[in-house]
Amino acid sequence: MYRAAASTLRHSLCRLPCTTSSAAATRPLAGAARFLATSSERRLPAPASSRPLGAAAARGSCSGAAVTERPASAWRGLATMADGNSRFGHVLTSLPKPGGGEYGKYYSLPALNDPRIERLPYSIRYLLESAIRNCDGFQITEKDVENIIDWENTAPKLVEIPFKPARVLLQDFTGVPAIVDLASMRDAMDRLGDDPGKIDPLIPVDLVIDHSVQADVVRSENALQSNMQREFDRNKERFAFLRWGSMAFNNMLIVPPGSGIVHQVNLEYLGRVVFNTDGILYPDSVLGTDSHTTMIDGMGVAGWGVGGIEAEATMLGQPMSMVLPSVVGFKLSGKLRDGVTATDLVLTVTQILRKHGVVGKFVEFHGEGMSELAVANRATIANMSPEYGATMGFFPVDHVTLEYLKLTGRSDEKVEMVEAYLRANNMLVDYNETQTERAYSSYLELDLADVEPCVSGPKRPHDRVALKDMKADWHACLSNKVGFKGFGVPKEQQDKVVKLSFHGKPAEIRHGSVVIAAITSCTNTSNPSVMLGAGLVAKKACELGLEVNPWIKTSLAPGSGAVTKYLQKSGLQKYLDNLGFNLIGYGCTTCIGNSGELDEDVAKAITDNDIIAAAVLSGNRNFEGRIHALVRANYLASPPLVVAYALAGTVDIDFEEEPIGKGRDGNDVYFKDIWPSNEEIAEVEQSSVLPDMFRSTYEAITQGNPMWNQLSVPKAKRFPWDPNSTYIHDPPFFKDITPTPPGPRSVENAYCLLKFGDSITTDHISPAGSIPRDSPAGKYLLERGVQPKDFNSYGSRRGNDEVMARGTFANIRIVNRLLNGEVGPKTVHVPTGEKLFVFDAAMRYKADGYHTIVLAGEEYGSGSSRDWAAKGPMLLGVKAVIAKSFETIHRSNLVGMGVIPLCFKPGEDADSLGLTGHERFTIRLPSNVSEIQPGQDVEVVTDSGKSFTCKLRIDTLVELAYFDHGGILHYVLRNLVKQQQR
Repeated sequence: MYRAAASTLRHSLCRLPCTTSSAAATRPLAGAARFLATSSERRLPAPASSRPLGAAAARGSCSGAAVTERPASAWRGLATMADGNSRFGHVLTSLPKPGGGEYGKYYSLPALNDPRIERLPYSIRYLLESAIRNCDGFQITEKDVENIIDWENTAPKLVEIPFKPARVLLQDFTGVPAIVDLASMRDAMDRLGDDPGKIDPLIPVDLVIDHSVQADVVRSENALQSNMQREFDRNKERFAFLRWGSMAFNNMLIVPPGSGIVHQVNLEYLGRVVFNTDGILYPDSVLGTDSHTTMIDGMGVAGWGVGGIEAEATMLGQPMSMVLPSVVGFKLSGKLRDGVTATDLVLTVTQILRKHGVVGKFVEFHGEGMSELAVANRATIANMSPEYGATMGFFPVDHVTLEYLKLTGRSDEKVEMVEAYLRANNMLVDYNETQTERAYSSYLELDLADVEPCVSGPKRPHDRVALKDMKADWHACLSNKVGFKGFGVPKEQQDKVVKLSFHGKPAEIRHGSVVIAAITSCTNTSNPSVMLGAGLVAKKACELGLEVNPWIKTSLAPGSGAVTKYLQKSGLQKYLDNLGFNLIGYGCTTCIGNSGELDEDVAKAITDNDIIAAAVLSGNRNFEGRIHALVRANYLASPPLVVAYALAGTVDIDFEEEPIGKGRDGNDVYFKDIWPSNEEIAEVEQSSVLPDMFRSTYEAITQGNPMWNQLSVPKAKRFPWDPNSTYIHDPPFFKDITPTPPGPRSVENAYCLLKFGDSITTDHISPAGSIPRDSPAGKYLLERGVQPKDFNSYGSRRGNDEVMARGTFANIRIVNRLLNGEVGPKTVHVPTGEKLFVFDAAMRYKADGYHTIVLAGEEYGSGSSRDWAAKGPMLLGVKAVIAKSFETIHRSNLVGMGVIPLCFKPGEDADSLGLTGHERFTIRLPSNVSEIQPGQDVEVVTDSGKSFTCKLRIDTLVELAYFDHGGILHYVLRNLVKQQQR
């Protein structure tokens, strides 16, 4: 199936005692910031246009290893920027145009004349180019450049390097709190006696509003307009705030609601591949506040996700630091068999890479199989980098990439410039030329012909199940004890059938019945082959007379209007409509939990009878409780499989042996009868997917839409906060900021607020979905006159800290071991023994003057990069989290909010140490930050007499500086004030 070769570098990256579970962390380095001011609203640029270069962020280390000590700037704060001219000006080279003249100048890697560069993976060359272009001897030094060139020797030593990507990408769930913080920082600057206008992005910031639309209205011709109207009704205040931000801040572009999904828009429109700014050419690279920013890696743009806290600092001029990563070379050969989709491939690749271990590493795909892999397929694989744990899943630019740029409407002149630059700078793969052998840290290989149809679930994206094994796996999951692959249903209850009335007609559900079937998510809707495949399945099914049960909530929510155009041109949209897959909106919807409500009768039948209902979706995550609170089994599948399972009405089916249903002639219809061949799909794709579709789609969104354009917003540099708003609230983070940092803080006699096992996700810590009426957040809204129908979601209210603090640890499926097996968002108030909502217990501890900590297992904070998963615990009074391991972005976010991350020593955890969670915990740190070392051992003492040693997961000197200041944004503010004083 695949093979793994021994590492040629023989290093132990990510084998250290305390590992993380996702892409490598980055931290802003100390550095200067220049600030620009403007009050004009930015319009969307022409496709693939270039805009000013600036600092952005990248993720690096997977563990708290020793790092190269950087200059004293990490301690002295911001200093004046160097003259801005690279120390490598001697390699600045003209790039001639074929017909005369020049495209511009570029920093030439070949001109360095160093044979080591030829062996570097392409992904590392992107780091090198950025380093030589930005080398000023201060933020980026010649030593940094040498460390990257010498990657084969320096990567095993976990050397820290700075990296300056070109831009920042946001979506509205993460973008609103980011802009709220920036607005609040302007107020703080004013209170500190400085110019609020200093708080302004230095680099291009693109924000796509895609997380707010919900699947309220489905199976209707009017679903698109109805859901957009409801989206604006719910979010008018948020949207007006974002529109204010686009006018109040420089360099900020807002893509309005109803335009598409951020990563698909990035792939089809925003991605430049190569910038040309003021005559200087350089590769596109992007930091995003969504973990699936990696999707752009499929197009040869280096990009990955970080937390919103880090992104905010990046916007304000903070260069980012990363540990120079190892690179896994993944060779692809052969081609996919007939009937196998890109979704099947990505689920297979995810399983392989999870098994191999790629946390904190780059994965670079190469080999002759690349010529058979369209960019849309590559992007599907790159999109799920967070699910297999890599920082990037990178596909270097080749001829397939260039053809995709043309397909998606980029001009011929743009594509010619991209090819000329990348070819001249040895950053383009040309498989017609002899390939120089590149060095990789370890090697994997997959024959694409070995991939078979599959799904993943029922609770994790990397739990792949071959389609032929699905029925057996489902029955095993029913019987297995409760866990990632188990529901613990007694044997005698597994076959029960529940009768109900659906709109006056008889219906029935049982364990495994599909109640949600959603074609959704940029992961797959960016891929014409699987979308057209879904349309062909629908066509064949309709022609045979098959129907989808009316109580299944079906939906189609693509990430781009171009999808609608090619589905209509192909004539396939009408068949999807006939099966209930009507267009409901252009946004993330079901993939992020915006599934809307189930029919009341269906919901009641599930709840009253404890039915394990199923959702099948073409998304990228399926953690329990994420898709819908009542749906416990969630399977990721390709769009055509979503249609097939909707037709079957259950996941309890063997597609090879059992019929999907009966046709209008009364005969059984099988899976093979409705499944299209690859040739059929390719034929439709060739005639239906055209460049003009992409051009016209993105020209239209530059005009906005009437509802967006009519929003009334204040024209002011500082935001006029409304104290009565339940959406936008001035956060408390900077209210009491002092001119000098508070210094390190010990934790004294803290109570344990929560005790967790493994794999607590950011969805558990800070859910994005619906707000229950009886929850602390629900009660808060009711007290302010908000009716339950207007609660919206936690994700939509991330601009209000009062709601989000109450929503912290509010996931209804969270398992707190202090409750002895009970599931739900409550905990034990240790001093009294009372069982309270987590928020209520935390407020009682704070009112009584007590610190709190959290105990956890492995992979704490995995899942989406979500800054509120760090902000929320901080507001609850959590001073430290002690875990077996952390997801990298979440660990750095905790540091960024002043919360101490600690790792148990290898082989130890709360249970092995006999910790019940009823102890009092003391964690003493020196009061002078210079006496603390990154990654040092820290003793934890309890009042029960037990003590144990943990590893401090503050990984760099830069992070220690943030901790000294009480957080990364406090650090930025104080240093901006210092800059003025100098």
